Amino acid sequence: MNPEKKPNNRKRRDVDRIAAISIGGFKSICDEHRIEIRPLTLLAGPNSSGKSSAIQPLLLLKQTLEASYDPGALLLDGPNVYFTSADQLLSRGRATKCASEFRIAVEGENGWKLILVYRIRKGMGLMIDEMQFHNPSGKIDIFRENLSQNEIKQIFTPAFVETIEASILKEKKGQIEWIITREKCFLWVALKAGDEMRSVGSPSTLIWPHIHGIIHLPGHRGLPGRTYPRTAVGSSFPGLFQHYMASVIYHWKDSRDDRLKQIGTSLETLGLTWKVDVSKIEDTQVELQVGRLTHAAKAGARDLVSIADVGFGVSQVLPVVVALLAAEPGQVVYIEQPEIHLHPRAQVAMAELLADAARRGVIVIAETHSWGLLQGVQGLVAEKKLKPELVKLHWFERGKDGFTKIISKDLDETGAFGDWPEDFGQVSLDVQSRILDAGLSI
Repeated sequence: MNPEKKPNNRKRRDVDRIAAISIGGFKSICDEHRIEIRPLTLLAGPNSSGKSSAIQPLLLLKQTLEASYDPGALLLDGPNVYFTSADQLLSRGRATKCASEFRIAVEGENGWKLILVYRIRKGMGLMIDEMQFHNPSGKIDIFRENLSQNEIKQIFTPAFVETIEASILKEKKGQIEWIITREKCFLWVALKAGDEMRSVGSPSTLIWPHIHGIIHLPGHRGLPGRTYPRTAVGSSFPGLFQHYMASVIYHWKDSRDDRLKQIGTSLETLGLTWKVDVSKIEDTQVELQVGRLTHAAKAGARDLVSIADVGFGVSQVLPVVVALLAAEPGQVVYIEQPEIHLHPRAQVAMAELLADAARRGVIVIAETHSWGLLQGVQGLVAEKKLKPELVKLHWFERGKDGFTKIISKDLDETGAFGDWPEDFGQVSLDVQSRILDAGLSI
C-alpha cells in the first residue's frame, strides 16, 4: 500500500510583490530606465546590450544581505555577481567620465517606492548616500546619515516619537539621540541612549523579503556530477540555486511531495526524459538519476542512469524546472538563458513551464536570446492559455554612445508585441534569403 502524499500547500507571501524596478547610472544604463515587473517578465536583445545589468543591482543587494559579515554598503565580489572595483558599477561612455553615483528604485504593487543612491566618495569607497521612501499617500521620507535629530523625528508621527522615547527612558536615564545608521546596504533609524543603540525601523523592510527570496540561476548552472552535496532546504536560497537543486529533489522525495512527479512531467514536455530520481549516498551526498528514455515505457522505471551520463541539456535545465516548482507565489525567480543547451523545439516548450509558474503567481524574470521561447509565449497567449496582462517584454539595445536603451512592449490578445525590434526575427529571414539567393544563382 502506497503512503498518502502530503499536500502541496504553498501560500502567497505576506508582502506585496515587486511591481517595477528603476536603474540609473549603472554600467551601460546611464539614463534612468523603469522596468515594469509582471509574473512573466522577458528581457531580450543583442549581446552586451544591458540585459544582465538591469538585474545585477538587485543581485548586489541580495549577496550583501546574505553575507555573514558586514561587507560595507555593497558586497562587490559575491556568488551572484562579481566586481573587483566600485568604478566598474558606474556608467561611462565615449566622451563622459565615470559617474560618481548610481540609483536603484524598487516599487511595490501597493504604491510605495524605495530609492537607494550609492556614491563613491574619495578616500571612503562606495557608500550609501541617500535612501528615499515614497509612501502611497504621497509623503516622501529622506534618509541620510547626516540628518539632524529634528529631521529624523519628522519621519515619524509625534505620537510615535513620544511613545518610543518614553519607553526607552523607563529603562535608560540620560540623553536620547536619534541617528541614521547603515545596516549593510540600507539605512535605518536608531536611538542611542548611553552606550546602547536600538533600531527603530526602516522602510527597507518592505523589500528585504523580496531581495533575500530571489532565486537566481545564472547562464552556466554547473557541470553534471556523480554526486551532489546535501544542503538545507527552505523557502529562501542564498547564493546560486543550482547548489540546492539535488537536496530540494531529495526533500520532495522524502516528504512524498507531488512536485517530484511534476519534475518528470516538465522534462517530458521538453522532450528530455520522463523521470528523475534521487538517492542518498551518505549523510553529505546524494545521487541524481534520470530516465534514459524521453517517455515512460514498460519497465522504464528501472531504466535510470546517472545525470552525468546523459546530454548536457538535462543538467542545465533541471535547476530551472526545480526552481520554478520550488518558488512560492510572489517570489522572484531570475533565470539567465533558460533555453541554454536546448533544441529549438524544447526552447518553444520552455515557454509553457515559465507560463505555468507565472499563472501560479511566481514572478519569473527570464533573460533570453531565444526566438523560439518568445514565440512560444506568443503562441500561449494567442491560444488563450496565458493572459496577455501577465507578460511584459523589455527589449534592450545599445546606442552609438554605448548606453543602453530599453523598449517595453505589451502583448495583445493575439499574442503580438506590436512593433517588433527589427534585428531579432530579421536574422532568420536574412539567412533564409541568402540561401534562396545562392540557390537561384546556381
